[in-house]
This record gives sequence, C-alpha cells and structure tokens, in this order.
Amino acid sequence: MKIAVSGKGGVGKTTVSAGLARLFAGKGYHVIAVDADPDASLGMALGFDEKLLAAQRPVVEMKELIKERTGGGGALFCLNPKVDDVLEKYALKIGEIRFLRMGGIKQGGSDCYCSENSFINALVNSLLLDQDDVVIMDMSAGIEHLTRGTAKGVDVIVVVTEPTKVSVKTAQVVLELAGELGIKRSIVVGNKIRSQRDLDFLQSRFPALVPLPMDEALLEGDGTVGSAFAAELEELFAAVVEAGKGGMANGR
Repeated sequence: MKIAVSGKGGVGKTTVSAGLARLFAGKGYHVIAVDADPDASLGMALGFDEKLLAAQRPVVEMKELIKERTGGGGALFCLNPKVDDVLEKYALKIGEIRFLRMGGIKQGGSDCYCSENSFINALVNSLLLDQDDVVIMDMSAGIEHLTRGTAKGVDVIVVVTEPTKVSVKTAQVVLELAGELGIKRSIVVGNKIRSQRDLDFLQSRFPALVPLPMDEALLEGDGTVGSAFAAELEELFAAVVEAGKGGMANGR
C-alpha cells in the first residue's frame, strides 16, 4: 500500500507520517518512509541518527546519478529510467523501516526539471515490492506537490488539518485535487485538537474526521507521545488499513 500524507505547512504531517510508519513496522509490515518535503524532518522524527541524516543526500540532488539514468540533461531524456537499485543503495534503515530522503519535487519555471521529475516519479512508482510493503510519503506543504506523476499508484491520501480556517481550506483543495488525479481513498486527520469546540469546528467540515489531540509531550520535543494521542493514532492506523484494503494483496 502506498500512502501520501499531505496538508498545510505546520499542521503535523511529519508527526502523523512518523506515527503511521512506527505502527505499521510494529505490526510486521516492511515500511518505506519517504521524505518528499524540502524542510526535511521525517528522519529525525523516526529516530535516525542526526549524523547519518546529515550525510544523506536528497535523491533529487544526485545530479550525476539522474543524468546517468535519464540519458543526459538535454531536451531528450528517458521517461522510464532504471531506479530499482536506488532504495537499497541510498536508504537508511532502522528495524523494519527504510528511510529515503527524496527532496522537493521541482515545479516548472525558468529552469527545466523534466529529467529530475522523470527520475523521481519513476522511483516513487517503483517502491512497492511485495504485499507486506507499505510506502509512507511525507509530502511537501500545500498542493503544489500533487501531480499526476507523484499521485500515480497512491492508494490512500491522508490529509492533515488543524482547527483553523486556512488549514481547512488547504485540506479541502488537496482533497479535491486528489480526486481529480484519481486517488479514490482519502482520510482527513484533525490534529492539535484542544477542545470540544475545535472538534466540532472540524467535524462540521469533515464528518468522517479522525481526531488527534494536542500533545504537550510532542510540543516539548522529547520524542514521546501521550496515551490519548497514541490511542487515536491506532484509530488512524485502522482507518488507513481499511481504506487501503483494495490496494493491498490479499486484503491484509
């Protein structure tokens, strides 16, 4: 199953991504955690050594590798470059979690990033290996990252929001765009809920919301989570598994 975690910046996408990765790994799945956010912090949230993370180059910055695999930096390049060895060569590993720092998906503009995006899209689409693999992609903030290339093969999109109008608007746009791109299963997570008023505000917009309470331990950055937060993460895990059954072999 391939899961994309999206939402406005600062809503807690990385916390949700790391929590899901740990839960899947703890239940026997082989997890491939992909940080596709330029403000990379998923590796740290997963507990990887800071020195190892500092030495890990984002895949999108491996210019020579991309040039070699796509056939050069000109207008003509391979749309299906060889990428099947990238995970084994460049991913970090803790237990059942392998971590790959992708780097930000480039947008069109004054420079052409066609070959880079071709390489990244091919890599993202190749990550699922067998029925016990789960890919969790911590996407960059906002909606710019959602393209037909990155959305291809995504079974479930988890859209994280918080109880603010701006965050809710971003979540609504992400859900609409995901539907247009063919992602049929979506889950909305209401994060940083402090009160019944916060919960009511979000549930009035997203009736099937999975709520996550504000967790003071996470705010203090000690890497632990409170019991209420952990319990709700389990609920989110169950919702993701149920939503993704159609994309998982044998409906595990």
